[in-house]
Amino acid sequence: MNNNLINPALPQIMWIDLNSAFAMAEQQAHISLRNRPVGITNRISPECCIITASYEAKRRGVKVGHRRSEALRLCPDLILIESDPPKYSAIYEKLYGIMRSYSPDCGMKSIDEGYIDLQNTPYNSIDKLKQLGKTIKQRVHDEIGDYMTINIGLGTNRFLAKTAAGLHKPNGMDIIDSSNLLEIYDQLSLTDLTGIAKRYARRLQCAGISTPRQFFDASEPTLRKNVFNGIVGTYWFNRLRGYEVDDYDTKLGMIGRDWMVNQNGDNDDYLSSCLHSLSESIGLKLRFRNARARGICLRISFNHGESWSKKLLVAKHFNDNQTIWQLANTLWQERPAGRVIHIQIYLYNLTSQIDNQLSLINDFGKIENLTKSIDKINARYGTTTIHSAHSSQGVKHIKQKIPFGSTDYFSLLID
Repeated sequence: MNNNLINPALPQIMWIDLNSAFAMAEQQAHISLRNRPVGITNRISPECCIITASYEAKRRGVKVGHRRSEALRLCPDLILIESDPPKYSAIYEKLYGIMRSYSPDCGMKSIDEGYIDLQNTPYNSIDKLKQLGKTIKQRVHDEIGDYMTINIGLGTNRFLAKTAAGLHKPNGMDIIDSSNLLEIYDQLSLTDLTGIAKRYARRLQCAGISTPRQFFDASEPTLRKNVFNGIVGTYWFNRLRGYEVDDYDTKLGMIGRDWMVNQNGDNDDYLSSCLHSLSESIGLKLRFRNARARGICLRISFNHGESWSKKLLVAKHFNDNQTIWQLANTLWQERPAGRVIHIQIYLYNLTSQIDNQLSLINDFGKIENLTKSIDKINARYGTTTIHSAHSSQGVKHIKQKIPFGSTDYFSLLID
């Protein structure tokens, strides 16, 4: 293999990953939780879902996504705690502040991890990069908390930097560059690579590729034509060699919320109020992204194991709570009978362009101005300070969720 294909550049992309961020945040705040198995959930209910587990819990087999019963079976002394968004927001802001102090070209890619591009900074040698990693670790200890630890990875692109950050958890620091890239690939499995889950792994295996090293050795035409059926194969060919292909903004496709019903699954008034609250929540998300939607989808799961869903596409784009609720309620009235255990609502067919024709309609202008005024008040005093009277029960019982995988709406969780 011609190793000259590997990017020979200095590994100046740094990836920072807070270790078990929310669990450690609780252990930082409550000394009694330190060195004990902790699981964080968005709400305590009989079958709530673990969104973060402390390393003590992970060593007992508890994983993100486990239901409460499964987690307690593996770890009977697991301590379950409801998530505390303001606490995590403070940590997020402090970490992002530390990152920005070294380069303006940085960003949080999820609530607990992000990157710093150091290519146009004085950190232009391996020794300087290593020392910076140590400095940032110490600043996290001093400025965020003595129990908080991070993993740091350095690579020539975001993919390799993130891969490096995952090699030795917790509290590790690793570098992947042209000198050790193939050696690292020989130590990993396909699903250890970010972006290669089971489905993509099966697709690769069908093409005779069962290891990262074989993935690397595959030709660009093989990946493009035989594995990924398009330009994605070319992206992977370059990504695996340390060239940057991930520095772009993902197009917004849909905005939604889901909620596990933990009581009164057969009380129509209660469920309707909760759906109204969810509708107001996604309306706020939609406007936060300066977007409008034309489509709405409602999905409902029932206790007998079946589910139902229906979509509705309208002629004009919308973003106000009143329209979202009216459309959601139209779908809600068409649902089949049964005890509800899960509700999901999302908006689709999104655009960031304002339909100028709508502004000519007087009623729409009034709704637009009223919506903006309500958003301003809620932004200042809390996201549910003003809401529909009908959504009161939902506001009371539906707790805001931690948006894993995105930081787009994190500030909206802070009242």
